[in-house]
Amino acid sequence: MESKLKSPRCPVSEAMSVIGGKWKIPIIFNLSQGTHRFGELRKALGTVTQQMLSKQLKELEAYNLVDRKVYPEVPPRVEYSLTERGLSVLPVIHTIHNWATEELVSSEAPVD
Repeated sequence: MESKLKSPRCPVSEAMSVIGGKWKIPIIFNLSQGTHRFGELRKALGTVTQQMLSKQLKELEAYNLVDRKVYPEVPPRVEYSLTERGLSVLPVIHTIHNWATEELVSSEAPVD
């Protein structure tokens, strides 16, 4: 007989599906410094492609972590900022930043 009980969702897995990956945490971290235009974010992130940055920003916007504001001017100006929900992630990101600074950057631990 097949069970109709659903598996409990793992909060860590759920969180990682929202903010995981190579670019989302750096995007959120940069936006914690203030509102940025697309080009500013791309420059701050270094090697991210335009296509990947656009994809990641759309995903963060879909999760209501990032707000995208389009100004009605020519050429169009678009600015990105954190929403209240995006701001609520910052303590986690700052903890990761502090841990990495203490354990990875300051030590000689190999990082892949």
